[in-house]
Amino acid sequence: MKKKKGFRSAWLAVAMAAMLAGSFSAQEVSTEQPSGNDQQIVRVGAMSGPTAMGMVRLMELSSLSQTQNTYEFADLMTDASAFAAPLSTGELDIAAVPANLAAALWNKTEGKIQVLAINVSSVLHIVERGDEIHSLEDLKGKKLYATGQGATPEAVLTYLLAQKGIALDTDLEIQWCADTTEALSYVTEDEGAIAMLPQPFVTAACAKVEGLHPALDLGEEWEKLENGSAIVTGVLAVRSDFAAEHPETVQTFLEEYAVSAAYPQEEPEKTAQLIEDYGIVASAALAQKALPSCGITFVTGDEMQETLSGYLSALGEINPALVGGKLPEEAFYYKG
Repeated sequence: MKKKKGFRSAWLAVAMAAMLAGSFSAQEVSTEQPSGNDQQIVRVGAMSGPTAMGMVRLMELSSLSQTQNTYEFADLMTDASAFAAPLSTGELDIAAVPANLAAALWNKTEGKIQVLAINVSSVLHIVERGDEIHSLEDLKGKKLYATGQGATPEAVLTYLLAQKGIALDTDLEIQWCADTTEALSYVTEDEGAIAMLPQPFVTAACAKVEGLHPALDLGEEWEKLENGSAIVTGVLAVRSDFAAEHPETVQTFLEEYAVSAAYPQEEPEKTAQLIEDYGIVASAALAQKALPSCGITFVTGDEMQETLSGYLSALGEINPALVGGKLPEEAFYYKG
């Protein structure tokens, strides 16, 4: 599989952030306990899955008192909407959430939520048990099992197919599934199954179902559009008041998160074990196999704004409700 253009620039951003933090790599983080116990506590939340996989090194270092900031991590969640209220009311300061949820919260709270960085790129794949799908055009006339009806997976697929002149509701048959478990049951029973699934579940499903394999990476299909944007699965959202009141704390968080985001590439085996230890994925072996396809990244500043705004604009074309009714304003994008 070719390396995505977005990853090259994203990992460059990681390296630059690490240099700003003092030119240290993920293995060179200081093991000395930072001084100053009066620092602002940062309350952080993340979803179980790729968003937490990129944060797991930060979680470990925090537990060992080897971070400059003092962090309190909320329990991992499987439902992104669980972070909406805590972010809005101030129970959390920062949370890793779906990109469109951050936009919707910006609109709902009238600017009280901003985006610090992109932390997860595309995790959506088309998988099949046969050998028929080599392009998006090959989906026409086929049956597709999928999760994410009414949410971003449906919008992403609708948008991509529309660029090929294919209508999601008329040119192919879709069996929408309530969750990945239901999708797996259909895929297991259907020898010719084609499905749209997210990582790391794709890796787990391919290990369980004979003949199942990835056919298309929807992130790569989006990049082929060459419109300056990309699929943005997850972002780091911050309370605007917190960012304004504690800019140095936020900057330190970004530097420490950059190191954590780079850790899966530098130490995949150790990262995979942490992912198992923190209950994000059941098996370290499975986590390590899935990591390269989980879209863990770190993009800030102008590049973040260009990429994210283009993606949100595309979602808004399909369903304005996905981004809270209208696109966020300039201040949505945190620049420090």
